[in-house]
Amino acid sequence: GNLVCPAAFDLGEAMRVVILSVTEGDDKPLKYPDMFAGAHLMLLNKIDLLPYVDFDVERCIEYARRINPGIQILALSARTGDGMVPWLEWLRDQRNALLNARIAQLEAQMAALKAQI
Repeated sequence: GNLVCPAAFDLGEAMRVVILSVTEGDDKPLKYPDMFAGAHLMLLNKIDLLPYVDFDVERCIEYARRINPGIQILALSARTGDGMVPWLEWLRDQRNALLNARIAQLEAQMAALKAQI
């Protein structure tokens, strides 16, 4: 969704990512705090446009961390591909962590069942 969509709804997602285009302005974390408070990651997109827009990356990061001190931040350009490798690695790492947690949970359940035999 966009920055004005309801961020408070539980959609069953494992992780929340907010994508902020630099063309939208560096004040968005303060303007829409709910969106950033619940996010695990903020993607700063369209960084290839930074020379052409009034956007202070450091100020935006400070605002986002004021709302959510633990938020991770990646910068990328979908157009040029800059930053895509860290984004894809983040997705892979999150998937692997979830799968490993599920495997551990299933192994514990299996051990509990075997103990009953």
